[in-house]
Amino acid sequence: MSSVSLPAAIPLPLTSDTMLLPLASTRVHAGFPSPAEDYQVKRIDLNAILITHPQATFLFRVAGESMREFGIFDGDMLLVNRAIKPCHGHIVVAVVDGEYAVKQLYLRAGRLKLKAGNPTYPEIVPSEGQTVEVWGVATSCIKLLRR
Repeated sequence: MSSVSLPAAIPLPLTSDTMLLPLASTRVHAGFPSPAEDYQVKRIDLNAILITHPQATFLFRVAGESMREFGIFDGDMLLVNRAIKPCHGHIVVAVVDGEYAVKQLYLRAGRLKLKAGNPTYPEIVPSEGQTVEVWGVATSCIKLLRR
């Protein structure tokens, strides 16, 4: 077996600085509009909401369309937590023959598969001698709607 060198995954930097963003006290409706309410806001820190294990959390940018049915698209950013035990159905970052891939974990009766969220991409079923490591669990997907 040859040794494969992976690109370094960089943990999110830990700082004592927080950036508190305003959170409106009302929800925005995705159906019919609701009457406008007063703009009462409190401030929240997205790090406190999105990151439970700072030392084990990494940020990856997605390349490709294999997870589109899960709402994960090319250019999105994934927060990946290495401290979470991967379970059946989780969206995970795996290392397959030295390459990072984001897929849905299928783990039943000792059988492992990595399933794509796009029917034009095959699922990954490890064959004998193939190296597959579940690297971490994706916990959030960050999308930029406008650049």
